Amino acid sequence: MIWDMLKGEFIDVIDWTDDTRDTMVYRFQRRDNAIKYGAKLTVREGQAAVFVHEGQLADVFQPGLYQLETNNMPIMTTLQSWDHGFSSPFKSEIYFVSTRRFQDLKWGTKNPIMMRDPEFGPVRMRAFGTYSIRVADPGLFLQEVVGTDGEFTVDEVQFQLRNVVVSRFSNALASSGIPVLDLAANTDQMADYLQKRIAPEIAAYGIEIPSLFVENVSLPEAVEQAMDKRTSMGVIGDLGKYAQFQAAESMRAAAENPGAGGNGMGAGLGMGMGMAMANAMGGGFTSPWGQAPQQPQQPAAPASAAAAPPPPPPPAVEVVYHIAENGQTTGPFSLARLGRMVGEGTFSRETLVWSAGMQGWTAAGEVDALARLFTVAPPPPPPPA
Repeated sequence: MIWDMLKGEFIDVIDWTDDTRDTMVYRFQRRDNAIKYGAKLTVREGQAAVFVHEGQLADVFQPGLYQLETNNMPIMTTLQSWDHGFSSPFKSEIYFVSTRRFQDLKWGTKNPIMMRDPEFGPVRMRAFGTYSIRVADPGLFLQEVVGTDGEFTVDEVQFQLRNVVVSRFSNALASSGIPVLDLAANTDQMADYLQKRIAPEIAAYGIEIPSLFVENVSLPEAVEQAMDKRTSMGVIGDLGKYAQFQAAESMRAAAENPGAGGNGMGAGLGMGMGMAMANAMGGGFTSPWGQAPQQPQQPAAPASAAAAPPPPPPPAVEVVYHIAENGQTTGPFSLARLGRMVGEGTFSRETLVWSAGMQGWTAAGEVDALARLFTVAPPPPPPPA
């Protein structure tokens, strides 16, 4: 017991070996805070040693080996009255501060961020990512954050930093004006902006953020499902032709499984379903044998009905066309409008057009309905005199 007391009063080797992955500050333990004048201080790479004398921040030591004397402790020498030939112990607290990076810290939005998208209107967004922190000013960090905590971990400061990151990101995302479909292509730019935006705020704590990443920005599940359906429709293309294809597939599957309904009933059922689907999509279906399916005969109208005048035919659906020029599409335009454009000289036989039911973009002169416009068009006007 006596030897332990004497040993505590005359510590001559001061160091700290960190065996954890989350300790940011560790207060060196000694008896009565007594440090012998001339003791050896070892500060390893990724550390800094901060001396606090009688509640006041004194010297800060960077990595290296020091002998605690007046020549390398200027602030402590000012605060401490050295006597007995500068050989008496002095009482001071020593905090080792880890200055390495603490990585893979998570951040994420607890509540959705409301933003206005130019294509979809108001949408709710969520985002998450990772960041890393490092103590840039050990003395300031000890004063503003740690205080007298003898063992300070990253969990004690992570919550506050995460709130700062999420708050600034929410503001940046809502005011960015970036369309929802383009957010994935701009995550790096958003991360750089966010890192610069919050740097002055966390610098007031003696901390810096060397890296910050936006890993994902997502929409609500219902909106994502709607977008998936929209994408599927774009991949399918012409719904009428897709329905014909589905009908043919149903007929083929039924024909390959004649036992499904017994005595070939499965084949007939599949063919009937396929024809019904094709007719429901507007007709135009041809059977595999090259003959159009026969329409069921309508029952004969009674004599009284025969005398009644037939109903007027439905109005014809006007065909409209789109125009492709210089990598952009315009339209739709009616035949009358295209006729006026021929006279104005803004529509020619070489102009590419497309309308519902066409295989692809086609020169106007090759479309029968449009070729007549050029046969009756007047010649171009003569040049001005």
